[in-house]
Amino acid sequence: MTYYHARIIDADFDAVLARTRDALKAEGFGILTEIDVAATLKEKIGEDFRPYRILGACNPRMAHEALEMESHVGVMLPCNVVVQEIDGQAEVFAVDPAASMNAIDNPELLRHARSVGEKLRAAVEAI
Repeated sequence: MTYYHARIIDADFDAVLARTRDALKAEGFGILTEIDVAATLKEKIGEDFRPYRILGACNPRMAHEALEMESHVGVMLPCNVVVQEIDGQAEVFAVDPAASMNAIDNPELLRHARSVGEKLRAAVEAI
């Protein structure tokens, strides 16, 4: 089982980042956090790094349902979606929540995580 779903898009990083936000919104996800990895690495350790943004995506309804099923599942939330620049193209990849939820002995939660993963996959494919 892979732990992410990815797609390479022949487009500008900033354009793909904006399209990623829109695609996530269309699937019911909001962005709770956004980490500019390149800026952080430059500021903290003086290293240059390619454009790399981590979006902490959350579908509030689905997150609430997961928290009702398993009170400690919050350690695995939100779902990370990454946009990075590779050789002039942008790669978008999203976590497969079922891969991490597989560690929890809760079949209902695993089924739910698969549903969340389908929405993330649909968002990535729509970009």
